[in-house]
Amino acid sequence: MKKLFFLPLFAVLAMAATAPVSYNVDVTSSSVIWKGYKVTGEHTGTVKLKSGALQFTDGKLTGGSFVVDMNSITCTDLEGEWAGKLVGHLKSDDFFGVANYPTSKFVITRAIPQDTKGNYKVIGNLTIKDTTKETKFFVNLTESNGMVTANGKLTVDRSEYNIRYGSGSFFDDLGDKTIYDEFDLEITLVSKK
Repeated sequence: MKKLFFLPLFAVLAMAATAPVSYNVDVTSSSVIWKGYKVTGEHTGTVKLKSGALQFTDGKLTGGSFVVDMNSITCTDLEGEWAGKLVGHLKSDDFFGVANYPTSKFVITRAIPQDTKGNYKVIGNLTIKDTTKETKFFVNLTESNGMVTANGKLTVDRSEYNIRYGSGSFFDDLGDKTIYDEFDLEITLVSKK
């Protein structure tokens, strides 16, 4: 008799829990800006998204992912031949090997609300080349005119992804030819509700 009473109660509780809702990322409105550092300066550029989605449960970010088109790498601080040389080198096997690894991917495994202002600590798995590592960064979500925008800055240690060229972690006596292991990604994901 008790079992019969609790079955409808469980059904009501199950219905009360909102199912996750997924919003596709608008890849044309979204952006990824990269910045790399070396002893003698820095370089910046962009890379395009191929796809993405943000997942919400009860109005809170709970998951999502995005795929980066590695063939779309550009350099914005150089022009002409110099920009072409840098982009070609970044696409080569010395760095991202885009012929064999045309995409990189980030998958959210946890999103921890930090306050009621749309700030989250995001934990997830970043895959570059054939290596996947857990990484963490902070994201701010805003909503306006039916669009949800997620902004975050992620610092990546390329040595963890076996990207060795010019890295002091793998080579000695590089001097002013050293390229620092860490590079930054400023990520803006725009999704329509």
